[in-house]
Parts: sequence; structure tokens; C-alpha cells
Amino acid sequence: MTAIDSVAPRMPQAPATPLPPGACDSHTHVFGPFDRFPLTQPSSYPLPMAPAALHAQMLDTVGAACGVLVQPAPYGSDPAPMLAALALGGGRLRGVGVADATISVTELTRWSDAGIRGLRFVEMRDPKGQRYAGSVDTTHLAALAPAMRALGMHAQLWASAADYQRLLPALLALEVPLVLDHMGCFDIARGPADAAFVHLLERLRAGQVWIKLSLCRVSKQAPSYDDLRPFHDAMVAANPARLLWGSDWPFVRMGDNAPDAGALLDLLAAWVPDPAVRRQILVDNPALLYGFV
Repeated sequence: MTAIDSVAPRMPQAPATPLPPGACDSHTHVFGPFDRFPLTQPSSYPLPMAPAALHAQMLDTVGAACGVLVQPAPYGSDPAPMLAALALGGGRLRGVGVADATISVTELTRWSDAGIRGLRFVEMRDPKGQRYAGSVDTTHLAALAPAMRALGMHAQLWASAADYQRLLPALLALEVPLVLDHMGCFDIARGPADAAFVHLLERLRAGQVWIKLSLCRVSKQAPSYDDLRPFHDAMVAANPARLLWGSDWPFVRMGDNAPDAGALLDLLAAWVPDPAVRRQILVDNPALLYGFV
């Protein structure tokens, strides 16, 4: 893999509303350089050239003191790009890796010591209806749960809201903190009264799950995302102490529709006008979950 096969990600403008000190972008990815960090799986999307230095520049531009890296599927369970970025981050980064039930406790401990605070499990399918190559599904979580509990790791889940109705009872019984990607991936067309979305709100209100407010994967009405506003408002009203904000930079599979992370933060400021609540979402909650100090 060479730079010829990659695309430059969209870089943000600074948000008009400055972020509070300690703010965190809780959902980002790094890719490359591909001569140093080749893929372990075939990619179903054009690859962004988004190495650690560019990721740091993105955080600096939007004013985020901290960031969380999430393992992308084309790297499978190879954490090398993430571990390199964590090592360069000077304590401002944490990671969410990918591992199946065969990983040793020794290796998982090494990851934890390096700053990886969770493991990602995927039930969503690629555009062809296939599992993303390199992803690990939730069937592995029960075997991994004892080691994850011992290390203080959480499970990050990417599934549909309808899937969560089926999956969450058994997963909650494992007593591993659960973080739901992309606002829980509900169906906007079904409206806020849909049973699957109401179920998400109930779990959120009870403090049983964390949810990432990442708009661009749920709505296609960029850049205003007007269709998401009632869902977003309902989540903030339900339990802001269990919400996180994530840009999803560098916006894989979005092409020219990739948003500006700074504009996404300005939308958060407009939709959550109370500075204390924004600070909770951007600073306090990620500090608690990921161990930022």
C-alpha cells in the first residue's frame, strides 16, 4: 500500500465557540503511513492518509486537548498504528482496540498499559451486507469479559438500535461498561417514538450504557442534520452524564460528504447551549471513562 492508493482527509476549521479546557474528541481513527503500517485486511473503502501527526493537527485545530483512537477494520486486530500514535501523544490520547477471544491476558495487559481502554465489537455490515473484514462480533465478549473487568476496560459496540434490543440484556450481565457508537444507530425514519430508540433512551437514562454523539453516521442531512435534532435533544435530556462527543474523523466512506469537525462542534454548541452540560459531555465524561487526568 502506498500513498498513491490513499486520499487526503478533510481537515477542519476552528469552531466559532471555543472548547472548554480538557475537551475530548472521543471517536477518531489513524491510518498509515502505509509503508510503515500496512493493512492486515482488505479495505471496503478508499483509505485516508491520516497518520498520527495529522490527527494531532486536527485535534489542535478544533481545540481538543484529548482524543480517543478507535481501531479501524482494515487493520484488523493489529494495534501497531494506534500504539505508535499513543506513544507519540504524550498522554493526550487513549485507544479502543480490536481483539477476539484468543488474545492472551499478557497481551491485553500490554495494550492497557499503552493506553488502550476498551475493545470494539461490531455487528453492523458493510455496504454489501458482509461483516467488515477484520472486525470482531459480540460473541467474543463473554470470554474476554473477565480480563476486561480486571483491567478496567469497556466494550465499544457498533450495532443497530434494533440489534441492541436483542443484545443488551446478555451483554449488560457481563458487567463490562458498554459504549454505543454513532448515537446507537437508530432509524431516523421511524421517529423518536420508535420502540428501538425508546429502548436506547431507557438504557441511557438508567446509566447502563454510554452513547457517542457522532452525527455524520446517522443523518444524511449534512451540514444542518436537522432530522437528528429531536433524537439528540432526547438523549441530552435523558442523561448527559453518559454522553460522549466524537467527530469520527477522518470520515471514511464519506468522500465529498465528509463534514468539518469544527462545524460539528459548533452544532453541539447550538444544540446544547448550557456550557456546564457541554463541559460534562466534552470534558468530564471522557475523563471518567478513558482515564484522562
